[in-house]
Amino acid sequence: MLGALALAIADQTEQAVTAATGQSVTGAAALSALHEFLDRPTLDQIRRVLGLTASGAVRLIDRLAEAGLVTRGPGADGRTRSVILTDAGRRTAEAGAAARMTYLRESLSTLTAAERDTLDGLLARVMAAVVDRKDSGAWICRQCDLTGCQRSTGHCPAMNAATAKYSPVTGASAG
Repeated sequence: MLGALALAIADQTEQAVTAATGQSVTGAAALSALHEFLDRPTLDQIRRVLGLTASGAVRLIDRLAEAGLVTRGPGADGRTRSVILTDAGRRTAEAGAAARMTYLRESLSTLTAAERDTLDGLLARVMAAVVDRKDSGAWICRQCDLTGCQRSTGHCPAMNAATAKYSPVTGASAG
């Protein structure tokens, strides 16, 4: 049941987000990441967040630039370029986030407040297990509203699980 539900939610949120943004799922994820947490990233940083190849990231940013949603600017050093969200890109990212949130809220509308609280707790535990088992690929939070999970107050289950997994004790870095 969980697998079927996960696929249905993924399919329906993809449809809502791509319809709202006019972009592919990957393009919408890039806009979301640029809007929520990537500050003037390099192509390599975008590639890592989205789980793309270097050439895939270049093609994606080219498409977003052609659509007027991002621009390229100087990087932190003379060898790199940064990617910057335009005002149109920001509005598009916000439209995608709103469509995603609307779909998710509607999906939970049959639950009582107490049932949603219970579900939140259970999902946090499942998320921690998923993060603990994840070794590669795109970032889990690439389309998140980072205020919704209360990340800044330390309540994000994905961030907490990643911090525990990649703590300084192991010598690895979270990200």
